[in-house]
Amino acid sequence: MREDGRKFDELRNLEIIPDVMKYADGSAEVRWGNNRVLCSASWEPRVPPWMKGQGEGWITAEYGMLPRSAPQRIQRDINRLRKSPRSVEIQRLIGRVIRSVVDLKKMGENTMMIDCDVIQADGGTRVTSIIGGFVALVQAFRSINNGMVPIKDYLGAVSLGIVNNQVMLDLCYEEDFRAEADMNIAVTGAGEIVEIQVTAEKKPFPLETFNSMVKVGMKGIKEIVEIQKKVLGEL
Repeated sequence: MREDGRKFDELRNLEIIPDVMKYADGSAEVRWGNNRVLCSASWEPRVPPWMKGQGEGWITAEYGMLPRSAPQRIQRDINRLRKSPRSVEIQRLIGRVIRSVVDLKKMGENTMMIDCDVIQADGGTRVTSIIGGFVALVQAFRSINNGMVPIKDYLGAVSLGIVNNQVMLDLCYEEDFRAEADMNIAVTGAGEIVEIQVTAEKKPFPLETFNSMVKVGMKGIKEIVEIQKKVLGEL
C-alpha cells in the first residue's frame, strides 16, 4: 500500500488553474497532490548577447522555493549571495525541456522568461514546474501574438521511482525519501521522449526495470497532457 492509498501507476490529483496573475503575460498555479507551484511567463523584446543576429528567440527559466514551502525553513538565495546548485540545475532543466517543443525561429529575436515559485513542496516540484511553465508559456504567446502560438506539441513531465522493489508513479515526498531509484521523464504529446533523468540511489537495477519505469511514466504523462488540453484546448 502506498502512503496515500494510490495504485502503483496512479497519479496524485492534478489541478491546473490558469490566469492567476494579473500582470503576467501568462500564468498558472499547479496543485498536484500537496505540491503548489506558481508559474508565470514574461515576454522580453531581446535575446541574450550570444544569440543576437541569429534570428531566433530564447526561452529560459528561474526556479525557487519559498522559505516555508518545506517542513524546514529554506533560506532565500539572496541571503546566501548565490543561487543554490539545486535551483540552478532545475531551472536549466525547465528551460531546456520547454524549448524542445517551441519553434524558436517563429519567436524572432525575443525571449520568454518562465518563473516557477514553489509555494508548497511534496515531491516532484521540478516536473510540476515544467507542466505549469508550459501552460503559462502557451497563454503568454496567445496574449502577445494575436493567438499565434509557435509551439509544436504539448509537453508533460512526471516523476517516478522504485520503492520496496516496486515501480511507482508520481512519488510523494515520503516515497521519494525511501526510493531505491528515482526518475524524472519529460515527453511530448505525441509520445516522443524529451529528457530522462534517472539515478540508482541505493543499488543498481536492470534494464528491464528501467524500461518498466519509462512505460509507467509515459502512461502518466498521457493523462497529464489530457488535463493540459482541457485547460488550453487545441494549440
